[in-house]
Amino acid sequence: MTGLADQLRAEIRRSGPLPLARFMDAALNDPTHGYYRTRDPLGAQGDFVTAPEISQMFGELAGVWLAYSWQKMGAPEETQLVELGPGRGTLMGDALRATQRIPGFHEAVTLHLVETNPVLRQAQHAALGAFQPMWHARVANLPPGPLLLVANEFFDALPIDQYIFTNGAWHERRVGLAKNQEGIEDFAFTVGHATDRLFPPASEGDIREDCPLAHAIARQIGERIATYGGAALIIDYGTASGETGDSFQAMRGHARHDPLTEPGSADLTAHVDFAALAAAARQAGAQTFGPVEQGPFLETLGIAHRAAVLSKAAPEQAGKIGLAVKRLIAPTEMGTLFKALAITGPQQPTPPGFPDSA
Repeated sequence: MTGLADQLRAEIRRSGPLPLARFMDAALNDPTHGYYRTRDPLGAQGDFVTAPEISQMFGELAGVWLAYSWQKMGAPEETQLVELGPGRGTLMGDALRATQRIPGFHEAVTLHLVETNPVLRQAQHAALGAFQPMWHARVANLPPGPLLLVANEFFDALPIDQYIFTNGAWHERRVGLAKNQEGIEDFAFTVGHATDRLFPPASEGDIREDCPLAHAIARQIGERIATYGGAALIIDYGTASGETGDSFQAMRGHARHDPLTEPGSADLTAHVDFAALAAAARQAGAQTFGPVEQGPFLETLGIAHRAAVLSKAAPEQAGKIGLAVKRLIAPTEMGTLFKALAITGPQQPTPPGFPDSA
């Protein structure tokens, strides 16, 4: 039993079943009990491992991508370099190390980190303090100007709504209470009122997901880039286009966990709808490229060459480096489920790793 669970039970008894987005937001972001406000979730001692923690190559290639985009923007002298959800600062640290010899790049960028977790902010300060980062709670708080942005496994943790098709119509899926065999009230899904959302007709029991906050952030990024110029690289796991299905899940101790049990104790995520992100950015005036699968994307950027260079410099690490490459690009690992989407200014050329515009 957690304090947050008691709070949410009381809210349900008072106001009725909760939208899933409300339950998910409380579990992740409650100021006192929220998962992302109380711990470092990364690494072997945490609940999951992200690509930057697997290998320095991931952050290095992202950094080169951003620096190339900066050059194609005309190398503006004042550029906001932004990471959404920077974790421990590992990706950005590798990116900045890989770009330190690119003439004028470090002098031009000012580092901004969008992060709400105080524990991770401390880790980011330790990793990136030399670059004098500025922290923000929201994308909307970023200062104006040309933008270079990277977001790795950020959008998957934004609260989603779910809808279920039943009795010939779409209904909102909510979180209510149901007594278990011991007579204790557990959290359970329930069917809400019919919705006027214009989803296509479906089969009985089909589920659709929507993430309005993700769309809003993509629009903000697109508007900023359309106005000032820039490029954004979004890497996450999800679908190339919105598909029917329940992707709401929880990870705890590197294992699957019931997402409705002990809110605040596990990482809650859902698959990203890349088509919806791209559409929101284009509506704001930017152009988009992709999504492309992470494996081919990293291969195009030269991960094999970078692995060979690292292996030559440290032969005793060659096996470990090879395993990291496999984990990042193999279809059976992260290579297919994870995808990359680029957002750029309207007149900018196709960025590396993306064959054509969406």
